[in-house]
Amino acid sequence: MSQQSSHAAAFHALHRKGDPLILFNIWDPGSAGAVVAAGARAIATGSAPVALAHGFSDGEKIPLELAMDNLRRIVGAVDVPVTADIEGGYGAAPEAVANTVSRACETGAVGFNFEDQIVGTSDLYDVETQSARIAAARRAADSIVHSIFINARTDIFLKAKPETHSEAMLDDAIDRAKAYEQAGASGFFAPGLADEKLIARLCDETALPVNIIALPHVPAPTVLAGLGVARVSYGPVPYRRMVKWLEDQASEAFSGL
Repeated sequence: MSQQSSHAAAFHALHRKGDPLILFNIWDPGSAGAVVAAGARAIATGSAPVALAHGFSDGEKIPLELAMDNLRRIVGAVDVPVTADIEGGYGAAPEAVANTVSRACETGAVGFNFEDQIVGTSDLYDVETQSARIAAARRAADSIVHSIFINARTDIFLKAKPETHSEAMLDDAIDRAKAYEQAGASGFFAPGLADEKLIARLCDETALPVNIIALPHVPAPTVLAGLGVARVSYGPVPYRRMVKWLEDQASEAFSGL
């Protein structure tokens, strides 16, 4: 078995309902090494941190070639499974998604986030269209390494303020989770969702392991574990904190002149 295959199997096994995998998102080989040294069992890139660290804004603005080179160097720098945020797959057509997924898998990564928002807009792909895109991603991944972890993300909750999140929105999310599972998804990512009752229901009614992002308004990971969450990621939060620390330290240094 290749290292990529063994890492893929290990990464799947880390997703346990009620005992979530913690992913403290990184953006380059140096940050990946630091997080592994802190005890990470797996590494995840975040699209915004990667883009910002390279001088681009989020939303597939960083060139794909540069993003893949960065991912390849991250995979080579650590000896744990690596999953990447590929946003919307760098193209609307299933063929474009398949190409991006193939390139991501060829770096040695064992998983990726794949969102249903139409990049550059506030709209979502309809369920049928996104399912076809996920199916194309699965076929492309399986042609390289079996058991690549496709973390199917819905942006339903990111599009609305937390206080407006409703049972109807959750119904939509659950329908998408079921369709995405049938298309080949391995996990379901609902960033922005914070209401404990809604998170618990999502975990109860979705067969896929559920990923919640640890934003400031979201319950603590220990609470999320009790609700049935299988994966907690941190998205852009670590990068933003690091940049704030760097600015503060620089300000202090300059003020001392």
